[in-house]
Amino acid sequence: MLDPSLLRRRPAPTVEVHFTEAERHAALRAEGLAGLTATPKRLSPKWLYDERGSQLFDEITRLPEYYLTRAEREILAARAGEIALLTQADTLVELGSGTSEKTRLLLDALAEAGSLRRFVPFDVSEETLRTSADAVSAEYPGVRVHAVVGDFERHLGWIPDGGRRLVAFLGSTIGNLDPLERAGFLAQIGTALHAGDAFLLGVDLVKDRARLEAAYNDSAGVTAAFIRNVLLVLNRELGAAFDPARFEHAASWDEANEWLDLRLRSTVEQAVPVAALGVEVLFRAGEEMRTEISAKFRREGIEAELRAAGLDPVRFWTDRAGDFGLCLALATSA
Repeated sequence: MLDPSLLRRRPAPTVEVHFTEAERHAALRAEGLAGLTATPKRLSPKWLYDERGSQLFDEITRLPEYYLTRAEREILAARAGEIALLTQADTLVELGSGTSEKTRLLLDALAEAGSLRRFVPFDVSEETLRTSADAVSAEYPGVRVHAVVGDFERHLGWIPDGGRRLVAFLGSTIGNLDPLERAGFLAQIGTALHAGDAFLLGVDLVKDRARLEAAYNDSAGVTAAFIRNVLLVLNRELGAAFDPARFEHAASWDEANEWLDLRLRSTVEQAVPVAALGVEVLFRAGEEMRTEISAKFRREGIEAELRAAGLDPVRFWTDRAGDFGLCLALATSA
């Protein structure tokens, strides 16, 4: 049981909102219109993560085929203490934090090292952030929690400054960005960090095609339900009339680009009205709409991308099987 005096000293979490519900809806309208009328059609993976989508993704992380979460947790469990000593960070920033489950390993290591003073979870979901901010504040008395509600494509500049910061971007979420988007994102990180700050990046590594495709085509069909759920998001928020039963999930390895291509394939010819956008979206039978890419990486490639963004890779760890990588880079700017 926590000492009552610690509870009395516990500072209330700060929640800074830069991505309001109105802004989120406006972004969905703009991106939905652009993607549904593009050739080929596409949707941003960020819209997969409503409450139901987040629940389904949590189920995915526990599937036997989906090795990524287990492999990254293995590395963090083995290396968190070393990361704490190397960075001596007093502030941990987590991008795309969600529930901050894996981050507890870093928080524990920094707290044990005696340097932890502040935690900054950053996510698009205000509800999720408020819940995790309260939980972390209760678990780590004396640590200031400063949550930021934002879209990392728009609001990275609002990450609180000051102190010695360790910015963590875990789960190989960076793989959802194409090379141009990735370069822009890493450039923003390189600009935002100062000398003494560090960046911790989780990346899934290139491996056997069969294992990669199995991870995104699980036998239980959870990934298929997760991807189709975005159609329900469009129905609810944009007044669309998608029938998820008329679409099937398709995920395949793109050898040339070294990424998994996740798509929804229309099983019939159909016209889908989207009331909020004032359009009717036509699909041919067999036509595919991209919902996500999941790029896989090689050590030399991702380290070169980090250097191009003004970040100096100093450590690269993998799990025992060599499936996943965790790269620690230091900021080189003043």
